[in-house]
Amino acid sequence: MRAARRELALVAAIAVVGLLPLFGVPGFYRAGNLRNLAIDNLPVLVAGIGMTVVIISAEIDISIGSLFAVCGALSGLAAKAGWPMPLVALATLAAGAVIGAANGLLVARARVPAIIATLATMAILRNAIIRATGGAWIQDLPAGFQWFGLPQAVAQPVYLGAAAALFLAAAWALRHTAAGRSFYAVGCDHEAARRIGLAPGRVVLAAFTIMGALAGAAALLNFTRYPTIETNAGVGLELQVIAAVVVGGAAVTGGRGTLLGTLLGVILLGMIGTVFTFLHVNPAWGKAIQGAIILAAVVSDTAFGKRERDD
Repeated sequence: MRAARRELALVAAIAVVGLLPLFGVPGFYRAGNLRNLAIDNLPVLVAGIGMTVVIISAEIDISIGSLFAVCGALSGLAAKAGWPMPLVALATLAAGAVIGAANGLLVARARVPAIIATLATMAILRNAIIRATGGAWIQDLPAGFQWFGLPQAVAQPVYLGAAAALFLAAAWALRHTAAGRSFYAVGCDHEAARRIGLAPGRVVLAAFTIMGALAGAAALLNFTRYPTIETNAGVGLELQVIAAVVVGGAAVTGGRGTLLGTLLGVILLGMIGTVFTFLHVNPAWGKAIQGAIILAAVVSDTAFGKRERDD
């Protein structure tokens, strides 16, 4: 019930933000701008799927921005080395999954708090990519790298379809499979989950591994759009992704959240910056409003939680 209320509130907020350009520049509603807005936010959505699973499991991953950049750099270097693009994609996903699994092992096996483990990973990965590339962008990529060698007009619908397929598959799995429901069970209560036969450590490890693989997928959807790869990309991505998931209704304490809510959170926060650009509003106001929305979401969750405990 709470999830439905949050999702309805987000739909209303999206409608309000979407009406603002009527009082400014109507060009916001052009098909090309809406398509670009969707494409620009696909990496956030795909990474948000993984972050939703992690947060539902009562964990957090703030290394996502650095992992995103590393996966992008690896994809570019592999392409420059002459690897075919299908193999580049598989290698990128595998690299993300391995790094995510390393985070999971630190949390699940070494018992390092998730925020500490992923903070350390964030710093290590960011430093590693700077050391490996000297901070230089990866250029002279082969022609088949950008848009996977497809014409842009064809590739954009393909990218949208791929992200939609990932989203729908993950949403179905979380809702209808025992493996998906195990993330909720562990997020609600580790000990209770153990008593019903689950292994919380394995579930947490799986959550971080999924997060890593989806960070690799997000990197592919982002970096293959450009002729060069910025090795300093992904700074602040963790805040975007976590904000969208929390605004979408996932509880930072675990055990609650939906991918529909995450999708609505991505849409709302993604629209705000673009709408403000069309209205010629200082971008700082967009950040301030995003922060206020996040704060309101957390406060409302706290208030509802207190009311439920009192009842």
